[in-house]
Amino acid sequence: MRRPALYSSSRQTRPGQDAPDGQPAPENAEIGTRQEAAAARQRRRFSLSSTKLLWAAVVVLAGVLAFTLPHSFQPQQRLTQDQFNAAVMKTLETQVMPSEYARAYENIRPSVVRVMSYVKKSRLKDVGPAHGHDAHGGTKPKPLGSAPMPGSDEEVEHGVGTGVVIVDKGVILTNLHVVSGADRVTVEFFDGSVSDVSITGVQPENDLAVLQASKIPDDLMAATMRSTADLAPGDRVLAVGFPFGIGPSASGGIVSGLKRAFRSPEGGHEMTNLIQFDAAANPGNSGGPLVTMDGEVVGIVTAILNPTSARTFLGIGFAVPIENAAAAAGLPPF
Repeated sequence: MRRPALYSSSRQTRPGQDAPDGQPAPENAEIGTRQEAAAARQRRRFSLSSTKLLWAAVVVLAGVLAFTLPHSFQPQQRLTQDQFNAAVMKTLETQVMPSEYARAYENIRPSVVRVMSYVKKSRLKDVGPAHGHDAHGGTKPKPLGSAPMPGSDEEVEHGVGTGVVIVDKGVILTNLHVVSGADRVTVEFFDGSVSDVSITGVQPENDLAVLQASKIPDDLMAATMRSTADLAPGDRVLAVGFPFGIGPSASGGIVSGLKRAFRSPEGGHEMTNLIQFDAAANPGNSGGPLVTMDGEVVGIVTAILNPTSARTFLGIGFAVPIENAAAAAGLPPF
């Protein structure tokens, strides 16, 4: 019994051709042939349809490109000056911007330290009232290292001033009168940590002292020092320190003059080439930095002018130019 023909691509007996053995082609072979012809016609229709779809897609794509390309290469509209000004004013109205003084304070704050001096109780009657936090002037304690009198060795805080880190290894600038005569000096860093310090250098003519901290914070930052060569009266400055031990405190003002001279009321050595400024400074500000609006140090606050016994700020303060201060620390000039 012959197997019926399936939907196969194998060649079957052609129409009209006799089957083997002289027998006519079976009916099922004719059915297979007709079905194969129908499939061929279907494939031709599918191919024709694919070509039409391809050309249709090409036409649609060409239309899309014709519409989008001119817009893609069209130059952007430029803002007018009025539109730009309006956008800037809108930003200023909706965004609170920090002041120049605030930015200067944030830049210098990590480098400002509180300087505290201590003396033994047995020496208090010799050193007199605490003037270590006076902004220059007053009775000075005895020189550092004086032999204490017999009696109690308990230390008491004798004065407070300000200092500024100029080398991130713990090198600090302050005023000589802040630490002079102390039995021990400590500094408090921005993170609240406290360290003993040693006095490694002095410059008496400019009332400057260089301190070295025995331990420092891991993230200690040194202040940036800036030449005073282009400093001019009217330039804005910020004084940062610990007036009366309160702080750190900031006060803003301007440079009032340059190359000023100052002699303390006690008739001490006259200092020259000072920066005069009107940012508020009081006892405790001594040794602190005077900085520009970039937070860069241009001077070390050293004195205030007050002919009365009150020794409070009347509007005139003095700072040693940073060039002199850097020389006290052995740093190269600008």
